[in-house]
Amino acid sequence: MAKKKPAKDVNVTAFEIMQAATNPPEEKPAKKNPAAVALGRLGGLKGGKARAKKLSAKERARIAKMAATKRWNKS
Repeated sequence: MAKKKPAKDVNVTAFEIMQAATNPPEEKPAKKNPAAVALGRLGGLKGGKARAKKLSAKERARIAKMAATKRWNKS
């Protein structure tokens, strides 16, 4: 004769039902395409250097001054 599982407390059952209703099951994030990751990283590695090379010294100084002002004016 098979043994029966002990009956769960009503409160435990209610808690499990509420958890299932309010917390949908977590989805696993999709695997990233390695080729796309490599391309994105390549662009990110050369982005700042390419931008700095394109800007004139005057523009770089203006941008740096603006950034410093923003940093110092934070409250």
